[in-house]
Amino acid sequence: MAKVLVVADIKGGALKGSFAELVSTANDLGAEVAAVAVGAGVKALAADLATGTKTQYVADDASLEKLTAAALTAAVVDAATQFGADQVWFASTEAAKAAAPRIAAKLDAACVTDITDVQVDGSQVVILRPAVAGKVVEKVEVKADKVVAIVRAGAFDAKEGLVASENLVELSTPEADLRATIQEILTEAGGAVDLADAKIVVSCGRGAKNEEGVALLKGLAEDLNAGFGASRAMVDSGFMPHDSQVGQTGKVVAPSLYIACGISGAIQHLAGMNGSKVIVAINKDADAPIFDIADYGIVGDLFEIVPIMREEIKKVRS
Repeated sequence: MAKVLVVADIKGGALKGSFAELVSTANDLGAEVAAVAVGAGVKALAADLATGTKTQYVADDASLEKLTAAALTAAVVDAATQFGADQVWFASTEAAKAAAPRIAAKLDAACVTDITDVQVDGSQVVILRPAVAGKVVEKVEVKADKVVAIVRAGAFDAKEGLVASENLVELSTPEADLRATIQEILTEAGGAVDLADAKIVVSCGRGAKNEEGVALLKGLAEDLNAGFGASRAMVDSGFMPHDSQVGQTGKVVAPSLYIACGISGAIQHLAGMNGSKVIVAINKDADAPIFDIADYGIVGDLFEIVPIMREEIKKVRS
């Protein structure tokens, strides 16, 4: 039986939805599942961590509030060793990308990233992951005895009814890494919906033109309680922050609904959102590549179409 250790992704003192997705899939594979949480105050999440897992490893200390890759690595390696894990699963985050290769090196494990599916047949682990900007899917057979995997956002589904079995194990607090410390964590002000967790994402492209267009589309995102993303062109132009970029060099999202406004559909952008369940595209160019993958397409000026959409949304909600 495979032994899978799922690393909890925590933001604002709460477990993100990706944790339930990974735990559900590990259970579906018939694995023995454990969780590990690292940070300040994470012990309070013990009950949530217990859902679908048999053991919960926790490194909880005030010094871990600003979590470094070195501290995360040390705690996960400790938990994986105690649990005897042959697989360590991360959701796709910046912290995971920094720590996963270090953990793999310390555990003498293979490291695979951006995976969309995992299959386990006895001791054989097979990973599926997109390649060539999402044009093909690689089937990777893992030859190592252990694997550290980073799972693409939205690749797995969370399931209800998982059995909770609380068995909390406290880990030693990792020693401070004097080579690198985090001085400050800067986040965008306001109650913006996290792109990684958003069920609906509205993204703006070059067709938004300027601050007026960005404000219009941000209003649509707020109307729908949606995440607000952007193409690289809008980020490079300074109209949108870097952490809003969706695409090959930005974030990968897979919401239930993706609304692409003024986005032509360059392959680099498609690589970050073509896993969306339903795609709606708004573009003046009827030949824009985005229409090739869109489920619904509107040919027209977003400055005319989006206000109509917003009015209809208000009518439905009232």
